Amino acid sequence: MTPRPGRRRALRTCVAALIIAAAAGCGISTTGPVRAGAPASGIPQPGTEGDSVRLYFTDPYGVRAVTRPTDRPLDPQQALDLLLKGPTPTELERGLTTQVPPAINRLTATTTTGTVDISIPLQAAPGDIEFATVSQIVCTAAHAQVPGGRPATQIHIRMHGINLGPEEPWTLRCGPNNTATSVT
Repeated sequence: MTPRPGRRRALRTCVAALIIAAAAGCGISTTGPVRAGAPASGIPQPGTEGDSVRLYFTDPYGVRAVTRPTDRPLDPQQALDLLLKGPTPTELERGLTTQVPPAINRLTATTTTGTVDISIPLQAAPGDIEFATVSQIVCTAAHAQVPGGRPATQIHIRMHGINLGPEEPWTLRCGPNNTATSVT
């Protein structure tokens, strides 16, 4: 059985049309430069980064870091002062909140090489303060500018004002997943 001459011609025409369509780029025409706004800006070029501070807030899934631009590096006291002010309206729209209770309206941070001492102005047992609250405070302080140049995960945060008895102060670090971990 051989194809009829009319069918051969139709088959050749279809094959030729497919080849032409493929060669034409499937409908994508050539263009020149198109103005589309400012260049991408997601990741700063090395050496052009501005200063920023990392604060820790909460959402339904845990403690989350937020980076805010600053005009200079902030020490732990300045970072904690920003933390106590709470999330910005934009951060609130993203579902971020704070677990730091209003009763903790002032934290006092002092630093030495690789260590931050934080005084909490209320006498509370460790179980009276939410774990997320402690993690927010510890991780915010650890990611601020602490003398000694250690990574944030190696900064010792000593919490004072929590009734621990002979274990006072409570020494912590900002560990994995933005959680406070005890230093033994």
